[in-house]
Amino acid sequence: MTDFIINSLKILLRKKGRTALTLIGIAIGVASVIIINNVSRMGSEAFTNEVDGLGMGGITVSLKNQSASLSENELKIIQSISYVDSAMPVIFESTDAYIRDKKKAVYLWGIDKSAKDVISLGLMSGRFFNSGDISSGSKCCMVDKSFAQKYYGTENVVGKKIMINSGGRSMPYQIVGVLKTGGGLLQNIMGSYIPEFVYIPYTTMQQNLNSNNFTQIAVKINQHYDNETAGENIVKVMERNANMTDIYSFNNMAKQKEGIGNIINIFTLVITSVGIISLIVSGLSIMNVMLVSVTERKKEIGIKKALGASGVCIAAEFVTESAVITLIGGISGILFGMIISWIGALILGLTLTIRIDIIIAVLMFSVVVGIVFGIYPAVKASKLDPVEALRAI
Repeated sequence: MTDFIINSLKILLRKKGRTALTLIGIAIGVASVIIINNVSRMGSEAFTNEVDGLGMGGITVSLKNQSASLSENELKIIQSISYVDSAMPVIFESTDAYIRDKKKAVYLWGIDKSAKDVISLGLMSGRFFNSGDISSGSKCCMVDKSFAQKYYGTENVVGKKIMINSGGRSMPYQIVGVLKTGGGLLQNIMGSYIPEFVYIPYTTMQQNLNSNNFTQIAVKINQHYDNETAGENIVKVMERNANMTDIYSFNNMAKQKEGIGNIINIFTLVITSVGIISLIVSGLSIMNVMLVSVTERKKEIGIKKALGASGVCIAAEFVTESAVITLIGGISGILFGMIISWIGALILGLTLTIRIDIIIAVLMFSVVVGIVFGIYPAVKASKLDPVEALRAI
């Protein structure tokens, strides 16, 4: 086997230009599969982390029928349920903010001090809302890292003030904290399609809107309970307490996240198939190159057969040659694909995790493609008549 490999390398080096073009074709096919998988995995992980930061790991309870309400009473009922780890009120308002006299669209979240536990908000600098902020309806706010960098050019914005229009009134709010999560990646990808996120105490927003109700109640379920079942039971408990039916609904955000993840996986599979097709096309080019090689080496094959080489030995030589060229091309493609993926991860600020199993699978597939498409030329070479082969000039 070692002799076959060494001999294959020598033969490939005879036609450096043709070998290089074949290797490039294989490398591009392998690199495309590697890049597609890396991009998909990085994007999926980043999206998962992002939506977890927005509370998509638990469930949200909202109104189906406006004859009911979501207020402190409903919040206490949910908090009293044994399988509920924590629950907090959420109020939404799409509005405007004025940063350095520039009007910007923002998505205003009215949240509680427990938000860091329910929707996994990570603090970078400053502080979270405290009991005093909630009880007094303080005019303070928290912003995302992307918000701070975009409008102030720095993450150190604690203590600065911005004007926020809430309930039809513009008031100054002091920034008390900068958060790691909350739409930063989505904002970078979607640009102006997604407004900036700003967080204020829910009691402050209630005062602004002159209402004691909530838009939703975000609920974090105990990890030993199924979100779907827990959501159904919470709705039943609330409707039984209100002595009404069909007035509340729940949204299993974890299920939605799983559905989006499945869509991403299907999209990845489709795009990967395109990369695999390009790899198969490269296999056809290998077959063509090997057929040309058989024609060029007729005399060499005839001499080997005249000296006693069997047809199996000749076939093995050509199959080995095909496998070697795909192996080299596959390794080159993997290295190129990983370098491109790493550069892309640095530019986008994502984390690249190396999956050895995928790398091995792609490399093995490329070698199998080379062997499969090298069989026909190998069989053709093995069946050459030595007398006819020796006549070749």
